[in-house]
Amino acid sequence: MLIKNIGYDFSVCKVSDYSQVDFDSEFFFIGRTEEEKSLVCMTEHVPDNVTERDDGWKAFRIEGVLDFSLIGILSKISALLAENEIGIFAISTYNTDYILTKKENYAKALEVLEHAGYDVIS
Repeated sequence: MLIKNIGYDFSVCKVSDYSQVDFDSEFFFIGRTEEEKSLVCMTEHVPDNVTERDDGWKAFRIEGVLDFSLIGILSKISALLAENEIGIFAISTYNTDYILTKKENYAKALEVLEHAGYDVIS
């Protein structure tokens, strides 16, 4: 399985609303519940109306379109990283999964995955 490095810095944020989100940005993820409006975006695109933010994240994706019948891909990766004391923030889209780790753990995370048999590409 291929792991693809995403070459941007990311921020995980709460926003008051989505009016300032750059919907033309290459990468952003939004989520809304009755309690909050969340945004994960490239750090350079963090809007002014954030109410909380956590900077310093890097991301990779599991390359290719993942069929919904595939089981355990995300859990295997998250378990490997947890065993190596690397926290994650996971995002799933229709096609694939994205995993973010803090910058200081990113290189180690990729090494762990490569050592476990994943092909890591830049």
